[in-house]
Amino acid sequence: MSSLPLPQITLRYEGPFDFDGMYAAIIDWAKNYGYLWLETGYKHKVPSAKGAELEFLWEMTKNVTEYISYKITFTVHTWDTTEVEIIVDGKKKTLTNSRIHLLIEGKVETDWQKRFSGNKFAQKLGGWYEKLMGKNIEGIYWDQLYYRIWNLHALLKKYFDLQSKKYQYKGYLKEN
Repeated sequence: MSSLPLPQITLRYEGPFDFDGMYAAIIDWAKNYGYLWLETGYKHKVPSAKGAELEFLWEMTKNVTEYISYKITFTVHTWDTTEVEIIVDGKKKTLTNSRIHLLIEGKVETDWQKRFSGNKFAQKLGGWYEKLMGKNIEGIYWDQLYYRIWNLHALLKKYFDLQSKKYQYKGYLKEN
């Protein structure tokens, strides 16, 4: 099994935001595109006078074909995390005030079922298949995941109100 990594994408924000809303937006995005979402790591460090420090590790996986799968890893780190109450339209709403750092990493994995692992003949056959599929893997699957991750990044920037109203790659994959 081999993997083709994508460039890391970083997002930083400081200020009040709805953490539960961000969490739900990421999960909705994953479900909308058919990804399996898992929380693989969680740390909550003892709060200081400024607030708590949290670390999350989230993974999204999707089996695209019998040979290709996508994996997106989210590393979320917050500092000085406190809960604040604000009044919106006469109702109290609890928001999270924090410095947040999101790191999004993706990779296209081949032979996720491990059909070409094992004896030397199977490995040789897998190498040939990898060479045969090489241009399709990079030109179709890697490219599709690359723009899909930028779509997720744009969603998060829009959520944090860090982006203009236009999306640079909108319509590139010819989807809604």
